[in-house]
Amino acid sequence: MNVNGERPIGAESIEVAISGDNARFVVLPPEAANWALTVEAPQGAGFLPESTSGVFIGRRRELSELRSLLTGEGSAAVVPSRVQAVHGLGGVGKSRLALHYADHYRSAYSSVWWITAESPESIVTGLARLCHRLCPQWAGTASSDEQAAWAITWLQAHPGWLMIFDNVEDPSHLHPYVGTLAGGHHLATSRRATDWHDISPTMLLGLLPLDEATDLLCTIAFPDRTPMHEEQQQARRLAEVLGCLPLALEQAGAYVHRTGIDLESYRRFLGRVLDKGRGAKDPERTIARIWDRTLTAISRRDPLAVTLLHTMAWLAPDDIPRALLGSCAPDPIALGDSLGELRAYNMIAFTDSGQSINVHRLVQTVLRTRTADPSGTHRPGRQEAEEAVRHALPDGDGPTTDHPLSWERLLPHITALAESTPPSSPASTATADIYYEAAQYLMGLGRDAHTIQLRAAALAQREKAQGETHHETLASRNNLAGAYASAGKADEAVSLYETTLVQCEQTLGETHPDTLASRHNLAYAYHEAGRMDEAIPLYETALAQCEQTLGETHPDTLQSLDSLAAAHRAAGHPERAIPLHRAALAQYEQTLGDTHVETMKSRENLACAYQSAGDLDLAIPLHETTRDQRLEILGETHTDTLISCNNLASAYRSAGRLKDAIELHEATLARCEQVLGESHPLTLASRRNLAKARRQAESALHGASATPTTGKTSEP
Repeated sequence: MNVNGERPIGAESIEVAISGDNARFVVLPPEAANWALTVEAPQGAGFLPESTSGVFIGRRRELSELRSLLTGEGSAAVVPSRVQAVHGLGGVGKSRLALHYADHYRSAYSSVWWITAESPESIVTGLARLCHRLCPQWAGTASSDEQAAWAITWLQAHPGWLMIFDNVEDPSHLHPYVGTLAGGHHLATSRRATDWHDISPTMLLGLLPLDEATDLLCTIAFPDRTPMHEEQQQARRLAEVLGCLPLALEQAGAYVHRTGIDLESYRRFLGRVLDKGRGAKDPERTIARIWDRTLTAISRRDPLAVTLLHTMAWLAPDDIPRALLGSCAPDPIALGDSLGELRAYNMIAFTDSGQSINVHRLVQTVLRTRTADPSGTHRPGRQEAEEAVRHALPDGDGPTTDHPLSWERLLPHITALAESTPPSSPASTATADIYYEAAQYLMGLGRDAHTIQLRAAALAQREKAQGETHHETLASRNNLAGAYASAGKADEAVSLYETTLVQCEQTLGETHPDTLASRHNLAYAYHEAGRMDEAIPLYETALAQCEQTLGETHPDTLQSLDSLAAAHRAAGHPERAIPLHRAALAQYEQTLGDTHVETMKSRENLACAYQSAGDLDLAIPLHETTRDQRLEILGETHTDTLISCNNLASAYRSAGRLKDAIELHEATLARCEQVLGESHPLTLASRRNLAKARRQAESALHGASATPTTGKTSEP
């Protein structure tokens, strides 16, 4: 490097443009111009903002891909005028990847220069730093613009360099440099995914794989030891919640290491610790604060985009339909522009069709917990999300004309609303209605056990908005108890039903229809809990009151009669149950018709009673009739159909028809696992019954006694 201050001979002044619109030109004096042409940088010269000796897990594939993109299919030589932009969500590790690329391949470049590129001014400042490094004898007396012009001239005269433009806010700011500087590689990092088409190809930097995310978290949280198995499992769960976002993982690991808090506690208190930067290398580089800056930038360009993002924070993170956001932005062009702005900053991603949106789970967590509003007020986006879902609710089983969204597409977003309700949020009966309608839809599919979260959320809204004893609150509490009962949680169901019955008696009176229904439901809960000494007398009371108040053929009366019969059967007295079941079935057929849902249930109960009495010649035809009717009317995946199939298979087993029993049990179990889940009571019963049938077949194969047994049925 020539630093002796002697003026080169034969120098001429040079005019250099340093602004994107060519509005700012700087004339370098001959002396400075000659230095720009003749000064040589020391081998390996350059500037990187930090060391690369810290933890760096994963991204080996991305480093190799980036090298191939910059050099042209992996060539080791520097190809002039190669430009590459790396974009991704804030905190995904774009700058860290660029830093490690520069360090890993430093020997392939004559020099490496790092420039913070958030604005045109910051780019000029970065170029001026290069001038200070290489020509300090002149830079000290020159302006920033002159220094930047000198750096541009030097780069033009000395090829083989790598220029890293970090955190580019607007791709157009790079126009004057990538066009003017053609002697090396340009690598840009940016949160923006769009507007690169006329500047550079782009590379999306995605999230870490879960295994690598877990390793990164453990390495930082436990630097001096190998984590125990339970700690590794906790780390894996936390990594999933953090969405495998590198900066969030580093932040979590550092916090756990510094404070000694366990990983599970960090996960539980996630909303409170995401902004904790104490002890960090840069306290401003927390996930929450980085995204704050992103939202500020977006808000300046498109305030509606921020409203939409806050709205989506309360919905499920995946497959948010554009149509669902129509109440926030009725104009489809405005909606598209705002979503495009969010996508440009990688705050959302579009599905392949472009008609649905995905949001990173941690973005949602930050947005939901960043603002602590006073009690009784909505957090940003919460009210809009509730209104969006309410506006899009289907009318019946299908979509509406205005919002072609099916229940199945809306259910994840309604469930997310229920799960994310802030304690301070105002109660709304309209929101309770959303949860109720969604739960009723699921119940219509025989999936009442899956409605607990929705029923609980509806009840919480009713209690806050209408009070503990309002008739709609009582109905909501009753519905939640029913969901618990369907899920096999008898103790929870009994407790809620007991509370509801007392409140109904006090508020509505002993013989009000809702009180009668509540009394019957409590008896059913006792029945499911195996408390038959309490169930049977309460069923008898409920039946007598229904007959007196509603009449002998009222559906509630028939249900009480059928339930009393089922209780006698469960208590081991099929001889008492069969006459009652026959009477109930005859009345159902006469009153509701042969294929009504309640009629089919009554027929199934009578079949089970015959089976309990050992009369399989009468039981099996009734089971088969009910199974066939339910298949035709309800479909093969409805819970009632699955109950019929399970009971029929058990009857086949009891009759010694083991091949038929095993085939039907296998098919039923597969459907139960698919529709209801691995731990649903009916799935567990199906699995037990299949095991029994297989054991019985094995015994028969080896010559052991294969005496038919009476299998436990699944429907009272």
